[in-house]
Amino acid sequence: MNQSPKRGTFAKEKGEVVLRQHEYDGIQEYDQKLPNWWLFTFFAAILWLVIHWTLYYHTSTLKDAHALVTEKILAIQQVKSAELEKMVATLDDSKFVHTWATQPEIVAAGEATFLTRCSTCHGIDLSATTTTGDLKTPLPGLPLNDHQWKFGGKPMQIFHLINAGSPPESTGNNGAKMQVWSQTLSPKQIAEVVSYLISKVPEDFKDIP
Repeated sequence: MNQSPKRGTFAKEKGEVVLRQHEYDGIQEYDQKLPNWWLFTFFAAILWLVIHWTLYYHTSTLKDAHALVTEKILAIQQVKSAELEKMVATLDDSKFVHTWATQPEIVAAGEATFLTRCSTCHGIDLSATTTTGDLKTPLPGLPLNDHQWKFGGKPMQIFHLINAGSPPESTGNNGAKMQVWSQTLSPKQIAEVVSYLISKVPEDFKDIP
């Protein structure tokens, strides 16, 4: 004959089944002693929470997502700065005109970058306009084929302008300033774009020895 489980607050022994004294709306609840492996996991999780909370909020051992992302951004910027310094050290106006701008593969790479990144503001044909039917609409950038270089027409000046964006004193063209392209383009890509521009208006650089 089955015996009713004893009433109590909670089970104290392994295998013991207790019908808890608390009852609500006719609902009763059984209680059994939890297995040791479950208790070990439960208390280990609590211990880990305390340790992790202490390390995360009260020491510099663990870094939050913002700190990790900031570190990675700084590391990328350092790599880009080193790459830029190395690139600039090997370039000068003469190399741009007589070496880089004369190599078809470099000019082609510069053209591809220009068309995807720069033509939105300076136009596919460098005129800073877009044509729809018979209507020409001005674009935000300055024309690059009018033989006027507002911030210096030497290749290295153009290189630094693209790399750093419009200088602080610039009011922009119709209020629009050129962005800092070093944030998205490598020094090599910028040099290729400069080479492409030289190849499109070689008469502007013919006096460079």
